[in-house]
Amino acid sequence: MSDTTFPSLPHIARLHAYTPGLQPTELGWTKLNTNECPYPPSPRVAEALHHEIGADGASLRLYPDPKSSRLRAAVARHHGLREENVLIGNGSDDILNLLVRVFGGPAAAVGFTVPSYSLYPVLAAMADAPAQVIEFDRTMQLPVAAITRCPAPVIFLTSPNAPTGVGFTNDAIEAVLAGYPGVLVVDEAYAPFARENAVPLLARHPRLVITRTLSKAHALAGLRVGYALADPALIGLLDRVRDSYNVSRLAQAAAIAALGDPAYYAAIIARITGTRDAFAAACAARGWFTYPSEANFVFTEPRDAAGAAGPVVARALYDFLLTRRILVRHFPGHALTAPFLRVSVGTDAEMDLVNQAFTAWPPPAPPP
Repeated sequence: MSDTTFPSLPHIARLHAYTPGLQPTELGWTKLNTNECPYPPSPRVAEALHHEIGADGASLRLYPDPKSSRLRAAVARHHGLREENVLIGNGSDDILNLLVRVFGGPAAAVGFTVPSYSLYPVLAAMADAPAQVIEFDRTMQLPVAAITRCPAPVIFLTSPNAPTGVGFTNDAIEAVLAGYPGVLVVDEAYAPFARENAVPLLARHPRLVITRTLSKAHALAGLRVGYALADPALIGLLDRVRDSYNVSRLAQAAAIAALGDPAYYAAIIARITGTRDAFAAACAARGWFTYPSEANFVFTEPRDAAGAAGPVVARALYDFLLTRRILVRHFPGHALTAPFLRVSVGTDAEMDLVNQAFTAWPPPAPPP
C-alpha cells in the first residue's frame, strides 16, 4: 500500500463513504439486502434496448440527449405534470446530490431525519455542510414540530421511511410544509408500494421536491434512472448544476419503455405488496415487533428462544442467515435500528426460505 499523501480538502480526508449492501458475485445466494425488485422489468424494456442499440451498435458512439427530453415528457405524463416540473438523474441518488450542491455548503446546513437513508449525511459531508439531525423515536411518528424548527435551508425526508418502511400521510407532510420555510425534499423511492404519495401537494407547495427512482418497483436498478418533481424554478436551479449527459442513451430508452407499461408494473407491485404483508404477518406471529411497511421490505425485531431481543440478538440472526447464504441488512449504528433486521421482499419462494431459516434459528445447542 502506498504511503503517498495527497492535498485533498480537509473535509474530504475526514469523509466516510456510503456503505452499500453486500453484492455477492457467485451464485447460490438469496439476496434480500438491497430492496431490488424480485421480478424482471417489462418485456418492453428489452425491446427498447435492442432497438436503441441497433444491429451494429452504431448509436452507442453518440452522446445521449443531455436533457433526457423524451423521458422528461414521459415522467410528466405519468404524474399529470408538465415537462418543466421534471428533472432526470442517474438514479435518484444523483438528484439528491444535486440538491445538496444547490442548497448545502459550509455556511448552509443539510437537515435529515434519523434513522433514514444513510446517504444523506455522506452527501452533506461531501459538501462540507453541517448536518442538522432530526431524530425519530420508536413510534416513528413524523416529528413535525422538530422539523419546522430546523434551521437548515433544505431537509430530506424519506417516505415511506427507510429502513422501517413506515409511510407518512400527506396531512403530516403538509403540516411540515406549513411551518418549515426551507426546501423539503420528500424522497419517495418506495412510493409505488405505499398507500399515498405527495405528488398532489406539488400544485400548492413550490418549496416541495419529490424524488423518485425506477430501481425498485420498475426493476431498473442496473440502469440507474431517477427523477425529481418540483416547481419549474426549482428544477431550473438543479439543471444548472447537473452534469452533462448524466443519463445514458440505454437508460433513457429503458425508462421510457417501463413507464409505457403501467399494467405490467401494477401487477408486479400488487404481487410484491401481497408477499410483503404475508411475510410481515408471519414475523408478527412469532412475537417479533414488526413495523407496518409501505415499502418493498420488512423491518422486524427478532427474539431468540429465551424471548430476548436487542442488537446482539439481531446480529446473531443476521450471522445465522449468512450461514444459509441469505443476505439481509442489519443497521447497528443507531439505537432504534440496531435490534432489527431489514428483509427485502423477494419472491414467495425466497420468503419461504427466510421463514424456514427463522424457524431453524437459534440452532439447537450441541450435546454436552
